[in-house]
Amino acid sequence: MACDKGFSCTYMLLEPKDVGFFDLIHILFSNNLERRRFVDSSEETEDDFERRWLIFLSIVVQKVLQFVAKPMATIGWGGIEMCLNLISSNQSLVGLILDFLRGKVIIPEKDSRMFLSFIGHLDKRVELDKNIKHGDGRYNAALSMMASKISYENTFYIRTTVQENWKMEFLGSYDFWNDYQEKATTQAFMLRDRSDDHDTIVVAFRGTEPFDADAWCSDFDISWYQLEGVGRIHGGFMKALGLQKNVGWPEPEEVKQDDSRPALAYYAIRDMLKKLLLENAEVKFILTGHSLGGALAILFPAVLTFHNGKDSDLLLERLVGVYTFGQPRVGDKDFGQYMEKKMIEHNIKYFRFVYGNDMVPRLPYDDKALMFKHFGTCLYYNRQYEVQVVLEEPNKNYFWPKGIIPMTVNAFGELIRSFTIPNRFGPDYKEGPLFKMFRLMGLVMPGAAAHCPQDYVNATRLGSSHVFVPRKHYLCN
Repeated sequence: MACDKGFSCTYMLLEPKDVGFFDLIHILFSNNLERRRFVDSSEETEDDFERRWLIFLSIVVQKVLQFVAKPMATIGWGGIEMCLNLISSNQSLVGLILDFLRGKVIIPEKDSRMFLSFIGHLDKRVELDKNIKHGDGRYNAALSMMASKISYENTFYIRTTVQENWKMEFLGSYDFWNDYQEKATTQAFMLRDRSDDHDTIVVAFRGTEPFDADAWCSDFDISWYQLEGVGRIHGGFMKALGLQKNVGWPEPEEVKQDDSRPALAYYAIRDMLKKLLLENAEVKFILTGHSLGGALAILFPAVLTFHNGKDSDLLLERLVGVYTFGQPRVGDKDFGQYMEKKMIEHNIKYFRFVYGNDMVPRLPYDDKALMFKHFGTCLYYNRQYEVQVVLEEPNKNYFWPKGIIPMTVNAFGELIRSFTIPNRFGPDYKEGPLFKMFRLMGLVMPGAAAHCPQDYVNATRLGSSHVFVPRKHYLCN
């Protein structure tokens, strides 16, 4: 494979494009990795069958996703999302039928303020909580979650929401290049929240969209790189952030932008932040993201620490917090310990939000086969949005057999709550019929509905602020 792995001491990379059926089957019966065209590894053999089985599953899932990518996008974005927006733009399904009979159907433009993503339809809230103002311990978390939520929307929607609803500055929305997928599959936007007493830039990375096969491939790609003195890091997430196929993570001054394609996320965001921070010594910034976006948010400062120089020091000095929601694991125990030390060294707050039985923070598995582990301050919220600071969320690995019954019972409780929560907390917490259907699906697959932004927005608004007072960092074991 055309990739310089010189920046890592050991590695294991998967490439679904190069797989053949019999070659794939052989990995289940042979420990020889050197002969597998779809595996590029620093080790010639893999004796652990469980790891070979996971490689097999990862390749199969990615291959299937690549095969269904176009119909998945057509049905999802062209079919489901458009139907939802037609119903919404015409007030209701009945309204759509009546407008059709009158010949006055409103067809929303995909790049308009009115057009919502599928995820946006699950939670249509736009306004920030007016009861949470700057100075409240929950402020940065609540703003970060709302930014993470609207990151799934089109540029015009984001710009309008930031400028007109939040009265903040919209700095830009961007599509970034993935050198391995050879297309722009990483998205983020930036806003600036400033007044007389604060000046903060928020960088929000978009998470995994339900109909985006490329993003799902990044999630299921269990490739990894081990960096000397750092640890093992999830390869799929590094690729999405801007890892370069031929040179790895070169120093920023060595990177030459190819004008024929979009920029790489890490380098472009770094340059934009550097320019803004140099203009004003009081400016700070926050990194945030939901799901895959959370993984990119915490990897960004990790890559900053790989690069020496005053520019990296400047960014690490001005980074006041990383807020992630439903974030998957991004590295092993060594990487977690490395990051804990760096976060303390640079006085960076890192809050990892986990709601209920959300399945994504419990993936990839924390076991002897994959060895992925969480780190940082874990804020765990239960069904009542009561928060605990814990070392690890309960049932740390999804599909834990003993957890099926209690997770199903909890999902039933969430379904009941979806009908009663407006009575307790007000109309802002009303759940629509689409999200109630997701709650119903949670009875079959507990943890799926819990990953949606709705519960994380509720958690940042209804949860206690005492968990944001300064405390020591936690390394989850």
